[in-house]
Amino acid sequence: VFTAPVPQFNPKGCDLISGSGATAVFIMEAGMALGVSFANVFSIGNAAQNSVEDILEYMDEHFNAEKDPLIKLLYLETISNPQKLLKHASSLIKKGAKIAAIKAGSTAEGSRAATSHTGAIASNDMTVRALFNKAGIVYCSSREELLSVASIFNYKKLEGKNIAIITHAGGSAVMLADELSKGGLKVPEISGLNAEKLKSFLYPGSSINNPIDFLATGTAEQLGIIIDYCEHKFENIDAMVVVFGSPGLFDVENVYNILSVKLEVCNKPIFPVLPSVVNAQREIQSFLKKGHINFPDEVVLGKALSQVFKTPEPISEEISLPKIDVEKIRNIIDTASEGYLHAPQTEKLLDAAGITHVVEIVENSKEAIHSKMGSMDFPVVMKVVGPLHKSDAKGVVMNITSKEEVSETFDLLMKIDSATAVMVQPQLAGIELFLGVTKEPGFNHTILCGLGGIFIEVLNDVAAGLSPISKNEAHKMVQSLRGYKLIQGARGQEGVNEDQFVEIIQRLSALVEAAPEITEMDLNPLIGKQWGITAVDVRVRIG
Repeated sequence: VFTAPVPQFNPKGCDLISGSGATAVFIMEAGMALGVSFANVFSIGNAAQNSVEDILEYMDEHFNAEKDPLIKLLYLETISNPQKLLKHASSLIKKGAKIAAIKAGSTAEGSRAATSHTGAIASNDMTVRALFNKAGIVYCSSREELLSVASIFNYKKLEGKNIAIITHAGGSAVMLADELSKGGLKVPEISGLNAEKLKSFLYPGSSINNPIDFLATGTAEQLGIIIDYCEHKFENIDAMVVVFGSPGLFDVENVYNILSVKLEVCNKPIFPVLPSVVNAQREIQSFLKKGHINFPDEVVLGKALSQVFKTPEPISEEISLPKIDVEKIRNIIDTASEGYLHAPQTEKLLDAAGITHVVEIVENSKEAIHSKMGSMDFPVVMKVVGPLHKSDAKGVVMNITSKEEVSETFDLLMKIDSATAVMVQPQLAGIELFLGVTKEPGFNHTILCGLGGIFIEVLNDVAAGLSPISKNEAHKMVQSLRGYKLIQGARGQEGVNEDQFVEIIQRLSALVEAAPEITEMDLNPLIGKQWGITAVDVRVRIG
């Protein structure tokens, strides 16, 4: 990058690989103000000769954990070879590197019109996040977030969820506690004999419950004592955030000197938030020159900490998928036309993949429906065949309890525009679930899961994984849903068999590995109970 500023070289600083020279400069400028240092900067421009993936490949093949920079920061505008990125990023992380990345241009703006629930929900951004999760890369959405994650990487690794907030400013502590809680981290209460002993060292009015607020008059000595108690006495604390600006009452250099020493000697990570970038500019610069990094904003730190903590380790297990009938699947796919499969083809595909589905009758005459219903128990649900979104067309009628209602509903549904037939299914009770498949160019299939029915688009509570998906990945997908408590069983209601939900996710993964021609798949809803899960409405698109 042939421009200013030129950051001070640090052989153990960050490696920056950027698809934009100007963005690389902006990242360096902002990083220098925080104390983030750099070792190597690679600007690949339009990637006509070398891509970000090529640079990662070189780094991976020549990596020396004792000599090479461990922190890798990426700015990508394109991912030309997702599998190459996955291979070398995950390999580097397994060897001890830490990687964070921005992927720009991930919105669905200008993309094709979605024709299914999966298409409406899925985006390139979701696929990129799934790729990053599989590799162990921390996903960032801005330069500020990227540098905050890089700053966290420079400190000791966060090994648990429990954070002590040490502050002399109550408002900052409240905002940080809120952000940590929203991100899945905890600010546990501190109590007991050791807490009372700590309080005896602080001025009256101080609070030690967590956040530990030792007031605007708090001293450097008191800060050191608080940190020592969190390090040695409070076993329910995994890390500390120290918020200390300039209260205007005294010089804060002694405070920052104590903080500097504790950063070196403590085993638990300490993250310094020094917000007085004007009033304490000299003291902060002195702190940074000792090799430390500052977080000027506690909320930005909280978001980044949560993002780092939630990012999974790269997949290390050999992925074993359930056995499916590949020969039958290939016969169905090879004889199918492009577009959506017909209902009989879809049923055969599900059978070959080992996915349980509801029995259904599809006919275009009342007489044929009545003759085939036989011993099907009431109530039943009737659906129009033809329109893609049945609910939008008012083409789903539930709670039908007699043959007379079947006849009346048939006539009603066949009057809907584009109706070609009517489907009759047993009406199942249980929790509605959703599974979907989408395919972005160059990527493996993305598998999505969530709560089903119309709620999938309203709540947008979806988890995504990149195929092939391991059993552990599938469990994490399900457990990451905001509605997971419903799946577990909430307020005395029967939950869903999570193990079977995970198995179906894996069977979907096995299906698309055997049939890469599938571009979209919608299982919405599946009806879940403790004894099993049944697919009710399924669409499969080829080509």
